[in-house]
Amino acid sequence: MRILIADDELLARKRLHRLIAALPEHELVGEAQDGAEVLAAIAAQPVDVVLLDIAMPGLSGVEAMQLWPPDGPAIVFTTAHAEHAVAAFEGGAVDYVLKPVEAGRLRQALERVAARRAAPAPGPPRLALATRKGVVLLDPAEIRCCRIDGASVQVQAARGDFWTELSLADLEARLPATFRRLHRQALVNMDQVERLEDNGFGGYTAHLCGGGTVSVSRQVARALRREWGL
Repeated sequence: MRILIADDELLARKRLHRLIAALPEHELVGEAQDGAEVLAAIAAQPVDVVLLDIAMPGLSGVEAMQLWPPDGPAIVFTTAHAEHAVAAFEGGAVDYVLKPVEAGRLRQALERVAARRAAPAPGPPRLALATRKGVVLLDPAEIRCCRIDGASVQVQAARGDFWTELSLADLEARLPATFRRLHRQALVNMDQVERLEDNGFGGYTAHLCGGGTVSVSRQVARALRREWGL
């Protein structure tokens, strides 16, 4: 992994430099002496992990962490201040190593970073749907559409149809952006739309994968034509 050291103490930086040099599978790509330098460094080059001190002039390590980019490198705090551990882990740090940093403890911290990087990315969260038969967990990708059906909403999915007391607005807020209100009574997964057929009145009839149709209102049809350049 590509490692950046961030510490205002020269002796601390030299110690970490020496420990990293003994780990040929890793590469030291730079050093910083305060939080502002850290943020500039990770913006300027690829970095996998930052060994970040807490007490530094200007921005502290904890303050710099609060400005970390969403896709920024992993953080391992290397500090003499044990009292900041809770804030560090709440902010997303992978590990918290107390000074003086020992070779074995640093290796352990870097192994934790590597394990987190190797872990498979989580899939899309499943929708917990309270139905008449209990709570059903549905992958959003398997849902074709949701329609108002009397006092309930029918959720049509690959494994069957389910009825829930949730409103369409509730479902729209919980489902990903691939779902769209094609009509005031229907919320549709656009990934499950096979084709749109002109209904002769300015709207469409949406034909869904696996069968079934949904009316597309004229207002939504106009918006789709604008978006698609039709």
